[in-house]
Amino acid sequence: MPAKDIYHDIVKNALIKDGWTVTDDPLRLKWGLRELFVDLGLTKLISAQKANQTIAVEIKSFTNPSPIADLEQALGQYLIYQAILEETKPEYFLYLAIRQVTYGAIFSEPIGNLLIQKYQINLLIFDAKKAEIVRWIT
Repeated sequence: MPAKDIYHDIVKNALIKDGWTVTDDPLRLKWGLRELFVDLGLTKLISAQKANQTIAVEIKSFTNPSPIADLEQALGQYLIYQAILEETKPEYFLYLAIRQVTYGAIFSEPIGNLLIQKYQINLLIFDAKKAEIVRWIT
């Protein structure tokens, strides 16, 4: 079982506060001989559509001295998980959960904008101090 990100419980509680139900902690993926784990799997009833929305959330702290190294690792994980989810659990929408300060730094720079647009990265931006979801970017 993989180690949890330092913001795991903050994001989990923020999503519960936002009306989401945790279905998997972590969400297990299997492809060939490999087993991987996305941090959270969640569902929420969308009352207007009377249907459930299902998401997978990978949480990244971006605490290393090099934000580019963190970005490389986060993007690599995101793309691997996205590829496997599309093949095995297409009902899931994958989100990368990052702190508001991280979004304001590396993800607001041209390199962040390029990667968000080129790879269609869904972002869940949270306030770590308030334990709240600030913004969803799809």
